[in-house]
Amino acid sequence: MSIPIVAIIGRPNVGKSTLFNRLLKRQIAVVDDQPGITRDRNYAFTTWNKRGFYLVDTGGYVPSNNTAIEKLVKAQAEIAISEADMVLFLVDIKVGTQSVDLEIAQRLRRAKKRVILVANKVDGIRDEADTYSLNKLGLGEATLISALCGRNIGDLLDQITSNLPQEITYLEKKESIKVAVIGRPNVGKSSFVNALLGTEKLIVSEIPGTTRDAIDTEIEIDGQPYTLIDTAGLRRKSKIKESLEFYTTLRTLRSIERCDVALILTEAQIGYSNQDAKIISEVMDLRKGIVLAINKWDLVEKDGKTADRYTKALKEEAPYIKYIPLIYISAKTKQRVKAVMGLILQVYHERKKRIGTSVLNDKLGKEIKTKPPASVKGRYIKIFYVTQTDIEPPTFVFFCNYPELLQKSYLRYLENKIREHFGFLGNPIRIRVKKRE
Repeated sequence: MSIPIVAIIGRPNVGKSTLFNRLLKRQIAVVDDQPGITRDRNYAFTTWNKRGFYLVDTGGYVPSNNTAIEKLVKAQAEIAISEADMVLFLVDIKVGTQSVDLEIAQRLRRAKKRVILVANKVDGIRDEADTYSLNKLGLGEATLISALCGRNIGDLLDQITSNLPQEITYLEKKESIKVAVIGRPNVGKSSFVNALLGTEKLIVSEIPGTTRDAIDTEIEIDGQPYTLIDTAGLRRKSKIKESLEFYTTLRTLRSIERCDVALILTEAQIGYSNQDAKIISEVMDLRKGIVLAINKWDLVEKDGKTADRYTKALKEEAPYIKYIPLIYISAKTKQRVKAVMGLILQVYHERKKRIGTSVLNDKLGKEIKTKPPASVKGRYIKIFYVTQTDIEPPTFVFFCNYPELLQKSYLRYLENKIREHFGFLGNPIRIRVKKRE
C-alpha cells in the first residue's frame, strides 16, 4: 500500500497553512495575512499515534474564479483532492458559510472522498454557538478547532488517524539525495521538475514568482532515490519589500541548508547575472554541492561550438565557478534533463569522498616542495603534513609552524592542487590551518 494522503482544502484565508503547520508541529508552509499565499501543493510526512500519512497544504480553492493564476491554483487543488485518501474541508467560523464554501462542498460530495468538516478560528465557547450555518454544507457535524491557538488539534488528529486506511508496512529505501532546485524567478525551476516527473505536479506560469513554498518531490532514477525541492526564486535582498517575499527567500535559503546538492538554473538568453552570482555565493557559503544548468538552450541560435564559447566566457567572467559542472538544457523540450541528474549523482559521490592521509601527503607534499609558501617578515613557513578531517563538505587541515602567516593566495594554490589531484567536482572545499604543537 502507498502512504495515505490527507489534503487540506478550503477557500482563501481560512487558515489552511496555519493548520498545516500546527498538525506538523513545525513551520513549513508560508503563513501571511494576505489571502492566496499558498499556490502549489505542499507535502509533508507526519505521524500521530504511530500512524503515518502525508499532509497536503493547498492554495485557496475558488471554483468559479476565472483569473489565470486562480485557474492554476484551482487545478492544483483538484489534483490534491483526486490524490487524497481523506480531505479536511476547512471553513472559517468567524464569517460562517459562504457561497464559495457551498460550491466546494458540492465538489467534495461528487468526489466521494472521506471528508472531515473542520471549523477553524473557534477560539472559545462563544464561537461554538455559531456553527448552525455549517449544516448547509451537508457534510455532517464539524470538528471545532483553532489552528492558531492549537485548540482541539489532538482531537482532530485522532479523528484523522481513526479514519485512515489500515497500518502500512514501510519498505527500507536507499538513501535519498536531496536536491534544491534554485534560481532567479521565472527561470524554469518548476518546468524542470515537471519535465523530470513527466507530470504537472507544480504550477508552471509565465508570471514570475509563482512558486512561494519549498515543495518536496520524491523520484527514483536508475534505482537511485532523489528528493527534489522546488523553491521560490531568490531575488536581490534590496528588492524584497513585502513580508511574503522576505519569508519565502528565507525558505529558499533553508532549502539550501537541508540539501546535498543545489541545482542552480540560469537563462541562456539573459546570460550570467549579478543575481546568479549572489545565488551561487549563498550556496558556496553553506558549503553545498553545486550543478549549474543553463536553461532555455532551445531559444539560442547556435552552431557546433556555441556551448564551448559560452562556457569559456562564463568561466572568464566568474573564475570562482571553475570547479562547478555546467550543462545546457531545455526544460521545455526535455533536452538533457535526465543527464542533469547524472551530474548531481556524480557531485553527491564526490561530496562523500575521503582521501587517505598518506596519499594526500605524497601528492601535496611534492607540490608544496615545488612551490613552498613565501616567507613573511623573515619567517619561513613550513607545512608539515595535511589530513582530511571531514566530508560533506570535504575538509582538509594543514599543520604548519606559523598558521597565522599563511597567505590566502597560497591557500587558493593548495585548494587548486587538491582539485587537480583528487577532483571534488562541484563541491566547495574547506581548508583549515593549525599550528603543530
